[in-house]
Amino acid sequence: TGVQTCALPICNIMKACVFIQTNQKQITGAIVAEHALRRYSANNDKFDVQIMDSRDYPMFAAHEGQEYLRDGVKRTWLNDDLQSFTPTRFMPPKLMGYEGRAVVIDPDIFAAADIWELLSRDMKGKAIMCRMRSGPKGLVDRCMASSVMLLDCAKLKHWDAERSFEAMFDFTQDYQPWICLREEDRSTIDFFEPEWNDFDKFTPATKMLHTTRRKTQPWKTGLPTDWRPAERFRLFPPVAWVMRARRKLFGEYAFLGNYKQHPDQNQEDFFFGLLKECVASGKVTEEFLRNEMALNHVRHDALEVLARTPDLPPAPLHPLSALAKAA
Repeated sequence: TGVQTCALPICNIMKACVFIQTNQKQITGAIVAEHALRRYSANNDKFDVQIMDSRDYPMFAAHEGQEYLRDGVKRTWLNDDLQSFTPTRFMPPKLMGYEGRAVVIDPDIFAAADIWELLSRDMKGKAIMCRMRSGPKGLVDRCMASSVMLLDCAKLKHWDAERSFEAMFDFTQDYQPWICLREEDRSTIDFFEPEWNDFDKFTPATKMLHTTRRKTQPWKTGLPTDWRPAERFRLFPPVAWVMRARRKLFGEYAFLGNYKQHPDQNQEDFFFGLLKECVASGKVTEEFLRNEMALNHVRHDALEVLARTPDLPPAPLHPLSALAKAA
């Protein structure tokens, strides 16, 4: 499939790297994300791209089934959960030898512009650039979206993802403030334009599309829900009590239903247009896709969707320049 994984310091020549975090459930998204980064960049010789697969890091398997602290609540760590990769967000500085620039993204984020614009921008002395979360987590909790971060690795020598991950299991580190960057010195963080992490909004200004509403991720439509919702709702705590009771009485994924059709056809066409190119170039094989469908990682009609998906316009044209006309 062309997937690159590495558990050792990497990108030491380039000094600029984009890291895509993933687990086994989101590997198709990660491959497509890598393709999009390369497709839309006119500066591919200036940076590397690495996929960080959680299966390559023993710390995850070592804690399977153990309790950890999340938002003040003890939860069970499951590597089979859709987002079990998120602690790898904090690995890039160490993997880079605490030198150079890194961008880290989730596997459900797809470039529609040249990532070098972000990698090479003036950080004005800051260590981290990102954006705020949307909804209550951003407004009430002041949670920052670590799903896309631009990092000055030399300024993040205090980051040790394995140490922080281990601390979640002796309950001295809470997952939520860690993932929300609330424990970072606020003076070291600045914000980039929201278009670099556009939450389920796809416009001609979008530079990276984040299909962050897990329930409608385009390659998951119709599959059983395999991610665990939050269990702390500050605006209306009784919801959390119900969710906690559901989990304890009936299991982690009980009554969560199935993934739904994405409401924006352009976003579905963009993802499958990229996947179509991955298949055509051999980055993804039909055999690989059939296996992912059998594992319930990819929707069961993916091949039919690919067959009817319009081709994307050639880069550097924004995908919407043709998708809108095709629609």
